[in-house]
Amino acid sequence: MSLKFAANLSYMFQEVTGLENRYKAAKEAGFEGVEFAFPYEVPIEKLVKAKSEAGVQQVLMNAWPGDLSAGDKGIASLPHRRKEFEEKLELSVQYAKALDCKRMHIMAGMKPHFIDTAMEEVYLENIEYAAQRLQKEGILALIEPINTRITLPGYFLDRTHQAVEYIKKINHANLKLQMDLFHVQIMDGNLTGMIRDYLPYIGHMQIAQVPARGEPNSPGEINYSYIFKVLEDSGYSGWIGLEYTPKENTVQGLSWLKEMGY
Repeated sequence: MSLKFAANLSYMFQEVTGLENRYKAAKEAGFEGVEFAFPYEVPIEKLVKAKSEAGVQQVLMNAWPGDLSAGDKGIASLPHRRKEFEEKLELSVQYAKALDCKRMHIMAGMKPHFIDTAMEEVYLENIEYAAQRLQKEGILALIEPINTRITLPGYFLDRTHQAVEYIKKINHANLKLQMDLFHVQIMDGNLTGMIRDYLPYIGHMQIAQVPARGEPNSPGEINYSYIFKVLEDSGYSGWIGLEYTPKENTVQGLSWLKEMGY
C-alpha cells in the first residue's frame, strides 16, 4: 500500500511569501494534498482562489487558536473562554467548508500557572461539542498530543494514551486522534507499538525528525524507512502531513521521497 504525503504550508515552502502562494509551490513540487496550521490572517477568498488554481486537496487545518501573540495555543480547555470557543469554531467551519477541508485539529490550550481542576471537564465538553458540530459539516474533529519537553511546555494535552482515553470517554464517531510521530517520540517513544495499538483511533498523521524537526532523512532518532514500512504493513491509508522545517531549500530537501521509494 502506497503512503500519501501532504505538504504542510505553515512549515514548508518558506521561500515563497504568503500562505496562499504556497499552494502553487506545493503542486509544482508534486504534492496532491496540503495542510496548514492557522489560515485566519488570510482572507478566505484568496485561499480558495489559490487552492483552486493549484488543483490540490486541503486535507487538514487547525481550528482558530486564540490570540497567538498573547501565547494562546488553542482554547478548548480554558473554562473562562467556552463561549468564545463555540463562536470561533464557526469561523473555523467557514474556512474549512470554503476550502473543502475534511479534517480539523482542535488545539487544547496552555495550562495556567495555578491548578485549575475544571480544565479537563471543560475540555471534554468542548471537544464533544466540536465533534458534534463538525459532523454536521462532514468535517472530522481531531485532537493531537503536543510534546511539553521541547515544543510547548505547559500544553494541556501531551500524551498519546491520554488523548486516546479522552476519545474513548467522549465516544463520538466523529472524533479521532492526530498522531504526530515527532511528538510521540519525544514523549513516549515505542513508535511501532503506538502505531499498531492506536491505529483504529488515528484520523491523521504527521511526521518530522527528532529532535531538530527536519526532513525524515535528516540525522535524528527516527528511522523513517522502517516507520513507513510499519505504516504500510498496518494498512494505514490516511494522509501523512509533513510538518517539518526544511534544512535549506524545500524542494531540494524532498530528495528523501525518492530515496525512500516514494
